[in-house]
Amino acid sequence: MLGHRFLMLVHIGRRTGLRRYTVLEIMEYRREGPELIVMSAFGRKADWLRNIEAVPNFEVVVGAYRFAAAYRVLDTDEAIKVIAGYERRNQLAGPIIRAVLSRLLGWRYDGSESARHRLAEQRPLVAFRPLCAQPFIR
Repeated sequence: MLGHRFLMLVHIGRRTGLRRYTVLEIMEYRREGPELIVMSAFGRKADWLRNIEAVPNFEVVVGAYRFAAAYRVLDTDEAIKVIAGYERRNQLAGPIIRAVLSRLLGWRYDGSESARHRLAEQRPLVAFRPLCAQPFIR
């Protein structure tokens, strides 16, 4: 129903060893690869990000598809492009997105190029891709 809008990350707690579930919004879906890009809204200290860094054995679920995944953190320039594309595709929700980001960041996010750069520096964007080469989303 939600297509490429959300994914569920199934990961292992780095301290507890327990299975954890985190739902993340997909900021960009790249059919090539394929890759699903999300933002760590709570920065580098987000538990899910710290967990996959410590225990890189995790799965991603998108709709009816489930796959073992690998990840990479985008560099600042690539992250800025993803953020700009996300804002273009979600223009109607722009005021809400800027308000939520401002609250999370602790400073006024206005969607300018300098604000995107600052956002990309403070909140990592992470790309997930299947460990196997077969496409998983039609």
